Amino acid sequence: MSRMDVNRFGEMEVFVRVVEMGGFSAAARSCRLTPSAVSKLIARLEARLGARLINRSTRKLELTPEGCAFYERSTRILADLDEAERNASSGEKPAGRIRLNTNASFATHILAPLVPEFLAKYPDITLDIVQTDAVIDLLAEHTDVAIRAGPLKSSTLVARKLGATRMTIVASPDYLGRFGEPKTVAELENHNRIGFCYIRTVEGWPLVHEGQTVMLPITGNIQVSDGEGMRQLALAGTGLARLAAFTVREDIRAGRLMPIMEDRNPGDLEEVHAVYLGQGGPLPARVRALLDFLAEHARVR
Repeated sequence: MSRMDVNRFGEMEVFVRVVEMGGFSAAARSCRLTPSAVSKLIARLEARLGARLINRSTRKLELTPEGCAFYERSTRILADLDEAERNASSGEKPAGRIRLNTNASFATHILAPLVPEFLAKYPDITLDIVQTDAVIDLLAEHTDVAIRAGPLKSSTLVARKLGATRMTIVASPDYLGRFGEPKTVAELENHNRIGFCYIRTVEGWPLVHEGQTVMLPITGNIQVSDGEGMRQLALAGTGLARLAAFTVREDIRAGRLMPIMEDRNPGDLEEVHAVYLGQGGPLPARVRALLDFLAEHARVR
């Protein structure tokens, strides 16, 4: 008989109950078994271990040296099991380590200001934040939650929407002072347009031209791997950038960046979701706490 065929924890629980209650009959009542079933279970356990654990007599039970050692280890193992189940329980206080994968823009403009409040609310949680705009495999990367911007592909992941943000083309006053502000699609083609160096769901910039939405290819002389890097290049006057509104709202308000071609903006939105592996059963309390907190506080617009 393989170990998979034996309920070893069940045997330990009954054995410990026999020892602590001083007899088969009392243990049987506590476990809702018959005395005969308890006696047979202990006999099977001893046969499987190849050692006598209890010396039986008509008056009392006495543990053998092997029984004493097995009792001590069994109580520790059962206590560890109880603790593991409490920690994994959906009703347990959120605690433990969360690995969160997010793009740099969300991390900088949405997540970072919220982290102190989240950790103050859940002091027993530790956050590992990994920043990348690349789409990762959550299972392979041992990731609990990932932030995804844009259309979601069909997958086994569960998603919670955090909001949607308008896309806008921006440039620095310095850049516009040197190269002028484009007013038409034709003029825009002559400007340096910063792009991403990885495959995007939508390649190019959608713009309204003569009542139709056209796609303008990205033909600039620089590409970056994340939206925050693109924002920094735009601030430095390197070229034009098309970015999520929440990442440049403060820059526009402060005059560091200027929105351009707004009359040609189709008003398309980029949705932001928190995705996670949630098909296999109840979520750990720590992960559920993070998802609920993001849904309440991380309002992307």
